[in-house]
Amino acid sequence: MLRAVLAGIFAACFAVMVHAQEVLEPQPEIEAAIAGQFDAFLAEDVGRAWEFASPNIQRIFRDAETFGRMVEQGYPMVWAPAQVDFIDLQSFGGILVQRVQVIDQAGNAHYLGYQMIQTEGGWKINGVQILPPPQVAA
Repeated sequence: MLRAVLAGIFAACFAVMVHAQEVLEPQPEIEAAIAGQFDAFLAEDVGRAWEFASPNIQRIFRDAETFGRMVEQGYPMVWAPAQVDFIDLQSFGGILVQRVQVIDQAGNAHYLGYQMIQTEGGWKINGVQILPPPQVAA
């Protein structure tokens, strides 16, 4: 049920993505926040990974352990990636989304959109959406 609620929240946020898409210059601070969470998950340090989640995500999950279980079960490619590559940073009506390609342990590519917000504590991850693979021109 929690995953369904989150999917609804993220779908609403990413629905804006259809309008006013703008590719922005890379932001090292945003990439560092996302990479920091990946590193924390790889080290199985859920408490550290939790620190990269926005206040909204922390309110939804209430504690690091619940958050960690959701990521491990719902986003296994994030829990244990083999490779992470930053694609681009986009703005959709003021919503910042960092697109990321993740190669999982089986060698499969996954494309994720990380919605980012800036807080007093720095850039935080406000949601992750699994994206369709990019279209390849023939």
